[in-house]
Amino acid sequence: MTNYGAIITGTGSCLPEKRLTNEDLSKMVATNDEWIVQRTGMKERRIASEGESTATLALAASQKAIAAAGLQPTDIELIVCGTITPEMVTPSTACFVATGLGLGEHGTPAFDLGAACSGFLYALDTGAAFIKSGRYKNVLVIGAETLSRITDYTDRGTCILFGDGAGAAVLQRSTDVTRGLIYSSLHSDGRGWELLYCPPGSRHPITPEMAVSRHQFLKMNGREVYKFAVHRFEQMIDDAMRKCELTVDQIKLIVPHQVNKRIIDSAVHKLGFPPERVFVNIEKYGNTSAASVPIALDEAVRGGHLKKDDVAIFVAFGAGLTWANAVVKF
Repeated sequence: MTNYGAIITGTGSCLPEKRLTNEDLSKMVATNDEWIVQRTGMKERRIASEGESTATLALAASQKAIAAAGLQPTDIELIVCGTITPEMVTPSTACFVATGLGLGEHGTPAFDLGAACSGFLYALDTGAAFIKSGRYKNVLVIGAETLSRITDYTDRGTCILFGDGAGAAVLQRSTDVTRGLIYSSLHSDGRGWELLYCPPGSRHPITPEMAVSRHQFLKMNGREVYKFAVHRFEQMIDDAMRKCELTVDQIKLIVPHQVNKRIIDSAVHKLGFPPERVFVNIEKYGNTSAASVPIALDEAVRGGHLKKDDVAIFVAFGAGLTWANAVVKF
């Protein structure tokens, strides 16, 4: 049986134009710029306007990724989208993206998966598995969110954190198994679901009473989520380095989920990474959940921070609880 590599050949991202700054939030809830920056590292976040949605952002990011890979949309054989804010409960966001790419008549398979902030890494692993099995040659993986649509802007503990955006990457089959996705691990522990969740669903059907009680929005135990993230962040980077026998000097860049700058700084400091080898854009976009890693990846690639033969580690964690890592050689 032939072994294949799954190489990232193109990336893309899309952010709404509308900005929500810390000053804007200070007019909505009891907070201020200094308090938010000190605790999270965030200065502003992007918010989808009327007419923008998870699918429109995902489509724009996907078009950029496909163009960067030197492909046509019709070359894409599978689409996997990580999101917790889908276009609709059904159909999947990925189906809307496929239609936007003109793939409807081709019957291109497309589906969503929900792993919260780990969603893109789950999608990346899934897409790579299809390629490595020999099933497909070109796979589009996406992380896209409009978290502003499920955020309670009267809750200071959550509304300062979340933003909207989308990122995408094209995976292509290669006979060079030394490049591409060379290691990944996916994890979950549903016992911690109450730390971060959004109630509407079969357990809590949408009712008028839900809207009155504001029970349709994200709920979070910030203190416990912070402790979970600190532990998993360091653990996942360490795991990737040990499994791949990598030293700090061999890793060009850490591309983390943009959850909290204090968490990122603490973990990479303990592991001995200099700040310039950790890609952080949280001050501009806040936490965009599944879109966080692919947006950062696209900016890193387009900014010249990642080039051929560079090794990067991706790490993410989120509701579920879920956590994941990936090692990619470009």
